[in-house]
Amino acid sequence: MIPSFLSARRAVASVLALGSALVSLSACAAPVKEAVVAPVCTYRVVKTFPHDPTAFTEGLFYQDGALFESTGQPGDSWITKRSLDSSTPTQQTRIDPTYFGEGIVAWGDQIISLTWRDGVGYRWDKRTFQPLGFFHYAGEGWGMTIHDGVVYQSDGSASLRLRDPKTMEQTGSLQVTDQGRPIRNLNELEWIDGEIWANVWMTDRIARIDPATGHVKEWMDMSGLRAKAGTDDPDAVLNGIAYDAAGKRIFVTGKYWSTLFQIEPECR
Repeated sequence: MIPSFLSARRAVASVLALGSALVSLSACAAPVKEAVVAPVCTYRVVKTFPHDPTAFTEGLFYQDGALFESTGQPGDSWITKRSLDSSTPTQQTRIDPTYFGEGIVAWGDQIISLTWRDGVGYRWDKRTFQPLGFFHYAGEGWGMTIHDGVVYQSDGSASLRLRDPKTMEQTGSLQVTDQGRPIRNLNELEWIDGEIWANVWMTDRIARIDPATGHVKEWMDMSGLRAKAGTDDPDAVLNGIAYDAAGKRIFVTGKYWSTLFQIEPECR
């Protein structure tokens, strides 16, 4: 009995040793690749334009030679249209004063807008600013952008909701990460040359996101821009990105800023 017992133990030990060796060989053959650190870019101010210093900016886009903007705060939530050279709207409409207005996006001849925690969105005629209808959705509404028939919507988390602009029903989601870590507080969004640019609320950074993977490809460090806008209000944070695709111009601004900046990335 004793020799058989020892033989069995030796057999088990041999199997365990072989398994350990195989694991070690496997680890050597396929080392874990470390996540690549997303580079950080700075910016150059190309030109400045006036911006309404009373606007609590939530959404921003540039189309047809005009700047479209949505603002928040109950009782003071608006959607406006204006030229780059003036802070005075050429058209505007007020959102229900009981709601807190949020992001906007253009779809065909419509403007689609969100509210913060009310779960109500609107459709507006882009030419007349007349209301066309409304819809309901789950979760908070923050920023939006659109590309190739897909609306990308932020809700303050590290995930973007993908929506069908025809129904605004959610069709998917995109988790945004840098080196595997989720990037929370994603806010105003803009599609720029195959990337989603996203303000990160309460920071001076813009994430440049790969829409296929959700990985942050690069960061835009916008430090100093708020001071150039001439405000020290703690709520006057960087928020608002617009892109003139034809002119290849990038515009950024912030809540209660008196200036809209045309900027150009400077990356090493």
